[in-house]
Amino acid sequence: MIRASFFFSNMAAGALQLAVALLSLFSAVLSFPLGPETKHTTTCGYESCHATKPNMLNVHLVPHTHDDVGWLKTVDQYFYGDRNDIQHAGVQYILDSVVDQLLKNPDRRFIYVETAFFYRWWKRQSSSAQQTVKQLVNEGRLEFVNGGWCMSDEATTHYSAVIDQMTIGLRFLNETFGACGRPRVAWHIDPFGHAREHASMFAQMGYDGFFFGRLDYQDRMHRMVQKEQELLWRASDSLTPPTADLFTGILPNGYNPPEGFCWDQSCDDPPIRDDPDLEDYNVDDVVMRFLTIANSQATVYKTNHIIMTMGSDFQYENANLWYKNLDKLIHYVNAQQANGSKVNVLYSTPSCYLQELHRANLTWALKTDDFFPYADSAHDFWTGYFTSRPALKRYERISNSNLQTCNQLEVLGGPASRQGPFGEGESQTMKKAMAVAQHHDAVSGTEKQHVANDYARRLANGWQRCQVLVSNSLAALSGSSAKRIYCDNLNISVCPLTESSKKFSVSVYNPLARPVTRPVRLPVNGTAYAVSDANGKAVDCQVSTREVRRNRGFAVNELVFQVQAPPLGYSTYSVSLRQAGPRPASAQPGAPTVIQNKFLRVTFDPDTGLLSSLSNLETKQSIKLTQNFYWYNASDGNNLESNQPSGAYIFRPNSSTPFVISRTAKTETIQVQFPHMVQEVRQWFAPWVSQVVRLHGDSRALELEWTVGPLPIDDGLGKEVITRLDTSIKTSEIFYTDSNGREVLQRKKDFRPTWNLMQSEPIAGNYYPINSRAFIKDDVDQLTVVTDRSQGGGSIHNGSLEIMLHRRLLYDDVRGVAEPLNETSNIFPEGLVVRGRLLLSLDPPSVAADAHRPLAQEVVMQPLLTFTNGDLSPNTRLEFSGLQAALPPAVHLLTLTQWDKDSVLLRLEHQFQSWESKVNSQPVTVNLQKLFSTLDVLGMSELNLSANQWKDEMMRFSWTSLPLTDGPLWLDPSTWEVTLRPMEIRTFLLRVSLR
Repeated sequence: MIRASFFFSNMAAGALQLAVALLSLFSAVLSFPLGPETKHTTTCGYESCHATKPNMLNVHLVPHTHDDVGWLKTVDQYFYGDRNDIQHAGVQYILDSVVDQLLKNPDRRFIYVETAFFYRWWKRQSSSAQQTVKQLVNEGRLEFVNGGWCMSDEATTHYSAVIDQMTIGLRFLNETFGACGRPRVAWHIDPFGHAREHASMFAQMGYDGFFFGRLDYQDRMHRMVQKEQELLWRASDSLTPPTADLFTGILPNGYNPPEGFCWDQSCDDPPIRDDPDLEDYNVDDVVMRFLTIANSQATVYKTNHIIMTMGSDFQYENANLWYKNLDKLIHYVNAQQANGSKVNVLYSTPSCYLQELHRANLTWALKTDDFFPYADSAHDFWTGYFTSRPALKRYERISNSNLQTCNQLEVLGGPASRQGPFGEGESQTMKKAMAVAQHHDAVSGTEKQHVANDYARRLANGWQRCQVLVSNSLAALSGSSAKRIYCDNLNISVCPLTESSKKFSVSVYNPLARPVTRPVRLPVNGTAYAVSDANGKAVDCQVSTREVRRNRGFAVNELVFQVQAPPLGYSTYSVSLRQAGPRPASAQPGAPTVIQNKFLRVTFDPDTGLLSSLSNLETKQSIKLTQNFYWYNASDGNNLESNQPSGAYIFRPNSSTPFVISRTAKTETIQVQFPHMVQEVRQWFAPWVSQVVRLHGDSRALELEWTVGPLPIDDGLGKEVITRLDTSIKTSEIFYTDSNGREVLQRKKDFRPTWNLMQSEPIAGNYYPINSRAFIKDDVDQLTVVTDRSQGGGSIHNGSLEIMLHRRLLYDDVRGVAEPLNETSNIFPEGLVVRGRLLLSLDPPSVAADAHRPLAQEVVMQPLLTFTNGDLSPNTRLEFSGLQAALPPAVHLLTLTQWDKDSVLLRLEHQFQSWESKVNSQPVTVNLQKLFSTLDVLGMSELNLSANQWKDEMMRFSWTSLPLTDGPLWLDPSTWEVTLRPMEIRTFLLRVSLR
């Protein structure tokens, strides 16, 4: 059956024959997301659940394993069971053993989560073994939950990367198992706090419910008393309910079994000894203890159903141990029903448990905020990982941008882009590396050092393969076969080509669906250059002196010029060395009093050299603004209140007052030869902290480029470095952060919306994840800070915003990683040096989002620079756009990626919340058929967010909470025109052909 109505829109009667042909043409693509048809010997999903007993307490035993996609060991080491001297864990043996044991008893159940591991295991199985597994899946005995490539972190991940990693995992399950492989439940049992945006995404992916294990200890106690450990999470204030509503359950034991009931080879609990002739017979004791635990647990949940997670980290390597004892437990506990017991135990899954909660038809508590920050006791706030491993966090963000560029150019360049040593797989390595990097012990920075190195290596390998694809695509689009060179070390001003060549070209590819203007900074050795754009027009440029960092590269100067890149396209600039010219601008001692362009005015205190004010010249706003660097002394755990030290997870300063990092030299400033280009103030605060305050000629944002490290530890003190912005804005102890780069949430000092907080850590307990931006505001002014990676921050003082930049610690925080967060490298053996950027903008609150949302997207989706040496061929196409026209300001092209030979996956999102902007918080309509310049869109069908279900077939459980208020209904004007409402993401499978 055809999946979309567009075939007949605006079609004359004479075209009916064509339509019939098209029906045949598209049928294969439009049935794809559902996966292969499967013949069920029984049933899967909700229909495969064991029967429960209505007048009893039903205990749902959920056998499971939690398999980290890297943590103490690398992904490969975990899969193969290597390096057991670090941790005994081998995922391949877990899956072998579980499948064998499931076959021995049809009542048994098992859930599996991490597709990255299952995919590896599956590829190594024989066809007969694969058929056996398919049968287990079709009968609901082996069930997939969550189903993403990994179980992603929720604090430090960007929503675009999360959607991608979920899509790759769920697609594999669809292709392999069909509808029976589709998870019904999201399962985040280990992440360290939970983001509202994740719940919103899961709801839009079609999940019926969400279960997790970790929440703040005070929150848990409150919810246990109120019986609110199961609730309805309204995860968007813009999407009309129930679009982003998600039933959420908090598991009773984290994700571990009840105490005394662990029967893995890594456990010490005694087995069930049921031979009455033996002296150590213990069935009566086991049954009594289990009934006590079950009845106690039931007192803090609302229904006559409770759930018990029977498993833990990397368990079930010898599944016989678990199942043999679980079989006995179920038998002996249920046998007590003959004696009047009201407890019924059964093998179950999270979806089967969820189904029973849905059948209860109760009214559930409603939650609209998130679950950050997370603390497991009074002095143990898991807010350090918001910043841990800042270099890896930045590399992950850059890799995400590179992947989107790789995906887009694979589509725009057509089949020619996929010519290479890896054929169709050029982009797959990068996709999988990025998916693994979203794991809650990857980008979070909470892994061992050798594992962090492995994540970075995977990203680098993926990008090397993508470079082949990008080069092929740009060659096809430009008509030039000149070798493309990539300067991946521009972040430290190193590019061998620009440092040595007298003539070269720079192609700037823009992955955004709107034009972008930005400065390019290239290391050079010449003193004067001529730059021309794609039309041969001269471009203003500037050469200034620069510092050589760590003897890498040999350039003594830096060339700066503005580039403009069209939407979803590239523009090429020619650069040539001039024989003579003015001397480069150089640093001159003395603190400036002011720098300004036509939009911003920035003043400095003449005595301290620090920032003193920021003014928006367009809106006539001005605020006092002081910015400085500080460090918190990390607790070593040796104090009266608690023995908890700071570590990779935990942030615990030993004082609420940080140490100021004093400058040891006068501030220096560059006397700019071209003031309309760029103005810089270079500041040194210590030998290990410096900053460039930079104002570009046409920028509405002030750039603070900070360099921190190596953090000194000779004094025996761990250090957590922050920058703090102190302003005249009256904030009333409130500030705002983004959730995974999308919706904004309000934060208030020493306050939680759903319970009365007893604050025990005044700094760490007020830190929140900042994924792409944070701001403070009053009725007149809003200061927005856009970050270039995920970081932690807070507003500890009125009118203040602080952001943690770097951490170097001397003690492990006793959360399992078993090594201090003390990063070094071959280049920086004395400690890691990290460089980053903060972008500051000042606007009236009513229009601030119109500026900071596009700005944040520019930082996330940054242009890609490729270089060619010498002259280009005269026939080279120097400029190209993949779109017929730029998308409206409110619309972001989130995904454009090849799906199969003739179809592409497209995601468009409305990037404004419903209340943010008078202009941009309105519905926007886009015509898909008129979208691309090089692609003919022949057919389309809409999918859910994760592209594993047709949108109109996505049926979810409905839940009762507080009364719902219906929002306005916006219909698409026509088949080809789609309307996006605030915060809506729409996903389409397009049948396309190259023009």
